[in-house]
Amino acid sequence: MLGLLVLNYVLMAVISPGRDPSVTVPYSSPSGAPGFQQLVDQGKVARISTQGASVTGEFKQEQRYPDSKAEPTKNFDTELPTPLLSDPSWVDEQVEKGVKVEATPINDGRGFLASLLLGFGPVILLVFLFVWLSRRAAGGQMGAIGSFGRSRARRVEGNETKVTFKDVAGIDESKGELAEVVDFLKNPEKYQKLGGRIPRGVLLAGRPGTGKTLLARAVAGEAGVPFFSISASEFVEAIVGIGASRVRDLFKQAKEAAPAIIFIDELDAIGRQRSSGGGPFSGGNDEREQTLNQILTEMDGFEQGDTVIVVGATNRAEILDSALLRPGRFDRRVTVPAPDKEGRKKILQVHTRSLPLDENVDLDDIAAITPGMVGADIANLCNEAALLAARRGHVKVERVDFTDSLEKIILGAPRGIILSDEEKRRTAYHESGHAIVGMLTPGADPVRKVSIIPRTMSLGVTISSPDAERTNYDVDYLTGRIKVALGGRIAEEVVYGSISAGAESDIQQLTGIARQMVGRWGMSRAVGPIAVIPSESQGPLLPGVSEVSQATQELIDSEVKRIVDEQYAVVVQLLTENRDKLDSLTTRLLEEETLDMDDAYEAAGLVAPRAPQEDPVAAEEPLTA
Repeated sequence: MLGLLVLNYVLMAVISPGRDPSVTVPYSSPSGAPGFQQLVDQGKVARISTQGASVTGEFKQEQRYPDSKAEPTKNFDTELPTPLLSDPSWVDEQVEKGVKVEATPINDGRGFLASLLLGFGPVILLVFLFVWLSRRAAGGQMGAIGSFGRSRARRVEGNETKVTFKDVAGIDESKGELAEVVDFLKNPEKYQKLGGRIPRGVLLAGRPGTGKTLLARAVAGEAGVPFFSISASEFVEAIVGIGASRVRDLFKQAKEAAPAIIFIDELDAIGRQRSSGGGPFSGGNDEREQTLNQILTEMDGFEQGDTVIVVGATNRAEILDSALLRPGRFDRRVTVPAPDKEGRKKILQVHTRSLPLDENVDLDDIAAITPGMVGADIANLCNEAALLAARRGHVKVERVDFTDSLEKIILGAPRGIILSDEEKRRTAYHESGHAIVGMLTPGADPVRKVSIIPRTMSLGVTISSPDAERTNYDVDYLTGRIKVALGGRIAEEVVYGSISAGAESDIQQLTGIARQMVGRWGMSRAVGPIAVIPSESQGPLLPGVSEVSQATQELIDSEVKRIVDEQYAVVVQLLTENRDKLDSLTTRLLEEETLDMDDAYEAAGLVAPRAPQEDPVAAEEPLTA
């Protein structure tokens, strides 16, 4: 606005030609240069204009006033004496002497436009200023809400998406299900002419790090269509209605760019099951539920022929609202599982494409020693190996860099604490107890490594992992894991006649296994094949989970204790009968501090169940002390 005011005066200065030069003439001059009245009497004044006592006039010809040395000028100014202001005959006298008296200013220097700009321009601009300020004050809050209601989805054009199915490895089944979606986006006419309709929503469900987001980007990259990516939590704001507005704006943008893909990550942030109650435990949230309702409406509102596909990703598909999963919305569910050994090998091949690998690196071998790892874990392993190789000054990434990085990821970095000889010996017996029980229990996972180097919160660690990946657990395998977890505590009891606090994590682990055997997997005869405790994805306040009676809870506790007590007695007898193996392994462990698979079995006087070339560092669910 200040700029407009300045512009007004600049225009006025440009348009207005300005005043011509003029001189000041006294009304009368008794001596010297003639005054105004003398000039009139001499017939040199052509016209005058009065405004109060001020008079502006024009000579008939240019005059050098007051003497010949002055610059010639044609205009002059003068002031009337006070008595003449009240004499009405004065004007008549001037007329009689041939002077033209005018009402308009003489030598004003301004035209009509210049006078208009000078007189009304500032006023008009000030009016506009007040109107603008009032509108801004009144509409500022609504303008801010309008900006909040716009979608914050990040848009990536199809030709900018470099990720394709070649970059996704280890989940071939999931890629196969999404290949149809890619084909529809490329050739929608092929399906539409037969009356077919592609699923409007595809839900990717799986544990964190399995590659759900990568899969969605690969679908967009393969199809070459715009990709709108947003996290579900970005819809929710403190102001109710903002999330729904963002949903409407997102779908509007996607329809304008169709064919397109909308990817909503962490869908459970807004899509969890709605509660029907309004009590203190209902968990209702107006903003979240309005956002969910708007998504349901938008997905239902897709017209026939729309080529906008919504891809959602979640780690907890079981808590999503049933209305979201019904046919017509997210009517296709793709499970993204953790990769098997062959899948992990393919993922390693993808993440090591840019790494210079040494000849001793066998990706098949590394895949075998990383059971349970998903794509994100393997990517992190490859990065850690490259960083470790650089710190060690290696020209290429070697196998030892991978194994040491895996050990760091699973076990943590070594702690720089010094144990006393007695603490070190007790820790060695504790870890040897885990190892001996694992070596002598049929069906237990083979022992891969035993160490008494303090790491993270543990003074020592024993790692076990299966030869082949397990997808199901029988009673013998689960009781074997309970025995191995008890081995450390019972070894201390057998050798020292007392126990220590070092078995805390072991006790938590075996208690969890026993409770699930009784309450979820029906492995207790007293309880029977009845689910009496909720799974990890449920809770006592969620729908579908019934509370158990006090008597049933007491029965669960007694059965858990019975299972643990039975295995406790078996382990006590096992370690008592094999005390020589326990002492031998402990002695060797005190000398070496860390024993790999073959060395550990050799120190115990046993034969390793696998060929020695297998790497000892691996664990699907490591048993630590």
